[in-house]
Amino acid sequence: MGKEVSARIKAELKTEVENLKKEGINPGLAVIIVGEDPASQVYVRNKERACEECGIYSEKYALPAETTQEELLKLIDELNNKSSISGILVQLPVPKHIDEKTIINAIAPNKDVDAFHPVNVGKIMVGNYDFVPCTPAGVMELIKESGIDVSGKECVIVGRSNIVGKPQAMLLLHQNGTVTICHSKTKNLAEKTKNADILVAAVGIPNFIKGDMIKEGAVVIDVGINRLENKKLCGDVEFESAEKVAGAITPVPGGVGPMTIAMLMKNTVKAAILNKSK
Repeated sequence: MGKEVSARIKAELKTEVENLKKEGINPGLAVIIVGEDPASQVYVRNKERACEECGIYSEKYALPAETTQEELLKLIDELNNKSSISGILVQLPVPKHIDEKTIINAIAPNKDVDAFHPVNVGKIMVGNYDFVPCTPAGVMELIKESGIDVSGKECVIVGRSNIVGKPQAMLLLHQNGTVTICHSKTKNLAEKTKNADILVAAVGIPNFIKGDMIKEGAVVIDVGINRLENKKLCGDVEFESAEKVAGAITPVPGGVGPMTIAMLMKNTVKAAILNKSK
């Protein structure tokens, strides 16, 4: 389902971008990648391709692994002040000698299309936000697309990262879900997950959530992307056992992944509109 919904969103964005260009608004995304991490290379290629599909102008900065933090900060500063760039994305992870937090904080909040800057995180907390992190936004879009009403539902998230778990909890809470966040220190995890009407797995451990941890008829959203020793991709949910119990479940690959990139395109277009109106 993720592929279909993502394709539709990108098609709608393409039309929107064409109309914006007539008004003199030309969305532009700068993607920075430091080093040669193979997974990051794939993600960056996918983002470039999505920009082409949507008619969004893009610039890619592939920097060597030995790039210093100062050099990276200088580039971000230049892009913050570059009018043709509406959104800036630094592909994570960055090499160990670069402080991730410092880099995230250096991106201007109005160009932070990943929504990782503390200003944007705070806005999500109070429910008055411009940008939402792309993966949680994609999850919410899939829930909406499936006609699922979050209000009053027991929502359990396994994973507490700043990128997925925490913002996901806020978005479900804003839609009146009753939210529980679980993590590596949670006791009796299966008791918690079996209570979920909507279960979001974002723990980063292959096949961690088994079918016997899922409530009959639950909506299961698998955010995990893990590569097994045999090079196959799998999620954080053991799909075969989960599918027998769940009312609906997202596959890996082809579920949340395509939605994440579609939401990045959506944030970039929104940034272009917001920055033009300032």
